Amino acid sequence: MRNIFSLVSKVALSVAIAVVLSATAFSQASLRKALDFNGDGKTDFSVFRPENNSWYILRSDGTTQFQTFGSANDDYMAPGDFDGDGKADVSVWRDTTGVWYRLNSSTNTFVAIQFGTTGDEPVQRDYDGDGKTDVAVVRRSNGTMTWYVLRSSDGALSAGNFGLATDYTAPGDFDGDGKFDWGVQRPGATPTSSATFYAIKSSDGSLYAVTWGLSNDLFVPGDYDGDGKTDLAVVREGPTNLSWYVLNSSDSSFTAYGFGLSATDLIAQGDYDGDGKTDPGVWRDSNGTFYVLKSGAGYNLLAQQWGNSNDSPVASYDTH
Repeated sequence: MRNIFSLVSKVALSVAIAVVLSATAFSQASLRKALDFNGDGKTDFSVFRPENNSWYILRSDGTTQFQTFGSANDDYMAPGDFDGDGKADVSVWRDTTGVWYRLNSSTNTFVAIQFGTTGDEPVQRDYDGDGKTDVAVVRRSNGTMTWYVLRSSDGALSAGNFGLATDYTAPGDFDGDGKFDWGVQRPGATPTSSATFYAIKSSDGSLYAVTWGLSNDLFVPGDYDGDGKTDLAVVREGPTNLSWYVLNSSDSSFTAYGFGLSATDLIAQGDYDGDGKTDPGVWRDSNGTFYVLKSGAGYNLLAQQWGNSNDSPVASYDTH
C-alpha cells in the first residue's frame, strides 16, 4: 500500500470554501472539499473504474454522478476545489505530459493546464488560502525534494526545496491558518524505526518537527479532533488488521483505532458525517464497500456498498 501514487491503471491506492467565518472553520472545510461533490460539507463516496475510465460518485444526499474522465494508463486522480465554489471538481494529472485536466463544477467547463513533468508527484492543495485548490507538484532530484505551486490567487509560481528525495510527501494545514504547509514524512533507518514529520508553517515560516509512527506507516491526514488543524495520523498494516494512530493537535493526546483489514482494504478517511472531524474509513476491494467509523455518532459504523472489485477509491489520493 505504500506506493499510493501508482498510476490508476495499476489500480492506484489513489480543498475549500470561498467565504468563511473564521480560520478554524476554513481549515476544517478545506480538509474535506476535495471529495465533497455537492457542497454540503460531507465527504461523498467515490471510486474510479480503470476498465472504462469513469468516476462513480454517490453524494451524501443520495444522488449519483457518473463521469468518464481521464486515462487509466496515464493519469493520477487529483480532485480538488479548483474553482472555489465549495464543491469538488473531477480532476486528473497526466504523468506522460504533465497536464492537469479537470471539470469545474461551477460551470461544468473543461480546463487543461500544463504544469509539471513526467516523474513528478501531484500535491494539489490550497497553499495560498484563497479558497481554491492550487495546482502543485513535487519533484525529486539530486537527493532533494522541490515543491512547485501555481498559486490560484495571483497566478504566480512558488517554488522551493523542502525534504529529501527519500521522504514521503505530507502536506497539511498544521498551524490552522487556512493555508496548507509543505510537509514530509521521513522514514527511519529500518521499517520498524520511528518516522519524523517535518513541515514549514505558512503562518510564520517556522519548522514543525514531530516524531510519530514508524517508517512503514501510511500518512492519513485529516482533522480528527475538529480544531481546524491537520493532525499527524498514520495507519499501520498488521498481519490481519489495520491500526490507526492519531496525534491530536488540540491537546497532544493520541487516539488509537483498530479498523480495517490489511489484505483487502484501501484507506478512505474523510468527514462523511459533516461534523468537522475526519472519520477513519476504508474501502474493501473484496466486496466494493466503504466502511466508516463516524466521529459524529459516537464512532458508530457506517457501511456503504459502492463500486466493484478492482475499482480505486478516489479518497486514497490523500493517503501517502
